[in-house]
Amino acid sequence: MGLSGEQLQAATEVVGYAPTIRDAVALWRSRYPQVRAMVVDAMDMRDETPALRLGHRNVYLAATDGHCWHVTQSADEASALILTQH
Repeated sequence: MGLSGEQLQAATEVVGYAPTIRDAVALWRSRYPQVRAMVVDAMDMRDETPALRLGHRNVYLAATDGHCWHVTQSADEASALILTQH
């Protein structure tokens, strides 16, 4: 599937400016329902590198092979966003 440059820009805006991380997910889902978004604890992502750092929030790109999920740095293969806040 892959994420477009427009979607990455939207992620920066939505995640960076939403009042809460949960608001960011809700807004993202309303704009891009075909792209999954989820919030996880920052500690769960401690060994991963975020695609975007937005203040106290991080955005990770995730991809799936249909069975397993993995974090990727490639927007071309990403099909989901993982958001954290510390």
